[in-house]
Amino acid sequence: MANKWNMIIDVANCDNCRVCFLADKDEHIGNDFPGYSAPQPAQGHNWIEIERNERGSYPIVDANFMPVMCNHCDDAPCMKAATNGAVKKRDDGIVIIDPLKAKGQKQIADACPYGAVSWNEELQLPQAWIFDAHLLDDGWKQTRAEQICPTDVFKSIKRSDAEIQALVEAEGLEVLKPELGTKPRIYYKNLHLMTQCFVGGSVVTQINGVVECVEGAEVVVRKDGNDVGRATTDTFGEFKVDKLEKNSGSYQIEVRGSGGSLSQTFEVEGKSPYLGVMKLS
Repeated sequence: MANKWNMIIDVANCDNCRVCFLADKDEHIGNDFPGYSAPQPAQGHNWIEIERNERGSYPIVDANFMPVMCNHCDDAPCMKAATNGAVKKRDDGIVIIDPLKAKGQKQIADACPYGAVSWNEELQLPQAWIFDAHLLDDGWKQTRAEQICPTDVFKSIKRSDAEIQALVEAEGLEVLKPELGTKPRIYYKNLHLMTQCFVGGSVVTQINGVVECVEGAEVVVRKDGNDVGRATTDTFGEFKVDKLEKNSGSYQIEVRGSGGSLSQTFEVEGKSPYLGVMKLS
């Protein structure tokens, strides 16, 4: 079975430095790569973009960032929308929008459910990130984004489909909008930082009339009697239990530490709940 290109993106490593965004623009603005892509416009096109997600509320908040681009889908809607073979899927898995055949075919851009295909009004051409196919074909082992990233967000790998599926299961990789059935070749690690909620709180106890933070308290979160997450409070008595589905309803939480214990219920709706200062008794 032929090896194909795939990209793994670790959301936990991205700090929004945007050098991948700039590297892509440096590669394509004003540069024509016949057979691969026409020049990218100086404004209006972000073939690699960074999405932002803030979770929680004061004082337990996090901000996470996720690079997004063309997913190089195996069942690509842009291919189905194209005429005259204007969009092709290479044997190595890379999707290329032909810069000559695709002229005038705005439906190609409109067909992408991820919004990853841009419309070049001046050239009357749909355009997207080409997985740096022109560089890989020239012997490069990495895309520009991976080469320049200082925090190891990207990992481009060429493997068989069977090897990739084994990696997906081993590392808990996910794709964007799996319900669409487009079979993307861009996989995400720690995607829960963008799609799921956490519950947080601050645990204290009273000793000789003085309220103190409780370090090392054990926190257990349950749903319908089943454990769904555990944590230990830090020096400030704070904890965070992650990977709770949005709008998933009622949970139970138990906290045990020096100074006593407590239990209560809470709801997870569209945002990550902060349970406030929780006093052991």
